[in-house]
Amino acid sequence: MTRNIEIDLISDTSTKPSAEMLAAMVKAEVGDEQRYEDPTVLALGERVADLLGMEAALFLPSGTMCNQIAYLVHCRPGDEIIAAANAHVFGSEGAGASALAGAQFRTIETPDGIFAASDVEAAIRAPRHRSPRSRVVSVEQTANRGGGSVWPTTALAEVAAAAHARGLAAHMDGARLPNAAIASGQSAAEHTRGMDSAWIDLSKGLGCPVGGVLAGSKDFIAEAWFWKHRLGGAMRQAGFLAAAGLYALDHNYERLAEDHDNARLFGEIARAAGIPVFPERIATNILFLDVAGYALDAGEIAARLAGHGVRLGVETPTRMRVVTHLDVSREQVQRAAGHLVRIVDDQTPLRVAR
Repeated sequence: MTRNIEIDLISDTSTKPSAEMLAAMVKAEVGDEQRYEDPTVLALGERVADLLGMEAALFLPSGTMCNQIAYLVHCRPGDEIIAAANAHVFGSEGAGASALAGAQFRTIETPDGIFAASDVEAAIRAPRHRSPRSRVVSVEQTANRGGGSVWPTTALAEVAAAAHARGLAAHMDGARLPNAAIASGQSAAEHTRGMDSAWIDLSKGLGCPVGGVLAGSKDFIAEAWFWKHRLGGAMRQAGFLAAAGLYALDHNYERLAEDHDNARLFGEIARAAGIPVFPERIATNILFLDVAGYALDAGEIAARLAGHGVRLGVETPTRMRVVTHLDVSREQVQRAAGHLVRIVDDQTPLRVAR
């Protein structure tokens, strides 16, 4: 399906390991990670725990598994998780929290995926026998459907404090936490301060082929190990994959700033052509295009772009997503945006009123 796609901006999960990363993987020292005998896996866990200011960490096959194991540790059946209505955990993880942990969501409406401590306080259930028990507040950094928006560290601390004041845990879906750290100029640990659990994804902007690392207290991670095995997450000689994560943290972390610059460049070109772009201020590597004012819908525009070797995401018939990453250069971003502009300009006689 993607054979003829040269410029893939559908997601930063499109990244592929570089030759240098593959070389590091081949040379990795490995062992049985389920018996704590894989030195490379252990090194990655220690590295990420330190990065996030946590006591311990656990290497897992995916970021979604990081979220689901966190909920399994924090929740019991019938509990409730408070999250943004546009959060990935609510709309894009196969209802895993309800299917696995037996927990439901109580959502907060927010266009940019960021909410306040007062929103949390309003969402927490009063303790009654017939009500679900509010158990976890879950935040997403960066907020994907908020256009890659970055939670301020002050807001994160306030939300965590509000959760703790009422006996709830605070969890961070840190799928793009490295992007937030680079964009804000603050360390990842400053973002996770006050969180009971958090994780980073290795397979997005960091460019690894697979994996996420979940962090928390020693007791939390000890319980997470049980759920990892129960969910079939044993990977044995996983050091080959963990080596990619160590390479990424050494070589691909700081360069995330380039992806942010490229996203802003795409947005500038689109705006100059009259295409509405969200968010107003592009902070990281995600932006959305509003194509409601054109005769072609998002799917048709995407199909024409594919004819030029460009792939963008289609969120709805009027909304497209652009995600920059290390496998797309600045020149390719310019070319992709140029193709988009030419396609919508060709519709000028058919353009409908905005």
